[in-house]
Amino acid sequence: MSPRTTRTAPEPGAAGRSDGETLPALLQRIRACRLCAAHLPLGPRPVLRARASARLLIVGQAPGTRVHASGIPWNDPSGERLRAWLGIDRDAFYDEARVAIVPMGFCYPGKGRSGDLPPRAECAQTWHPQLLPQLPRIELTLLIGQYAQRYFLGTARGDDLTATVRAYRDYLPRCLPLPHPSPRNIGWFRRNPWFESEVLPTLRRRVQALLGANAAPA
Repeated sequence: MSPRTTRTAPEPGAAGRSDGETLPALLQRIRACRLCAAHLPLGPRPVLRARASARLLIVGQAPGTRVHASGIPWNDPSGERLRAWLGIDRDAFYDEARVAIVPMGFCYPGKGRSGDLPPRAECAQTWHPQLLPQLPRIELTLLIGQYAQRYFLGTARGDDLTATVRAYRDYLPRCLPLPHPSPRNIGWFRRNPWFESEVLPTLRRRVQALLGANAAPA
């Protein structure tokens, strides 16, 4: 199942699409984005990584405070678990030539009652339709969490995140839905041992095939 990239973006001034724009120029505009500035408690700091040669796309939720501070995506305990799931080291994970990291929201959205707030909807609506077509070599998209799964899979997703992840074979070879690797989800991992025994081996095989033998951690 292919990711949905046909949504039309709004035209909020500087965020409007420029025909024939290169990927580096688009990334520069995204990193200068201030569309949601009034709603961001720590201010805008879009965090993403992409290059046209990338073959693996990781779509998560939005940066947390630690990632906002460093500007490095998945630079936290969730990222450590995610890299363990993928079976790759930091060098491979942060190799933009092979791995694109494009979350649903590029900036830290603030704190809610039970964790961070959802990604700002304006982000994906504005930038994903412009950015994703400029990643033509993507062969596998990892959909981490319910927001990415809802956006990319639409009505093809399951009744909840567990059902969607359990039906992961239905979305291969283009997409693979995953739970968020946050330490907050340790209870989910314990209640669903099939994830480690069934899904993770498939995930690692696909990632290894895409990124090559030197992707495995030492």
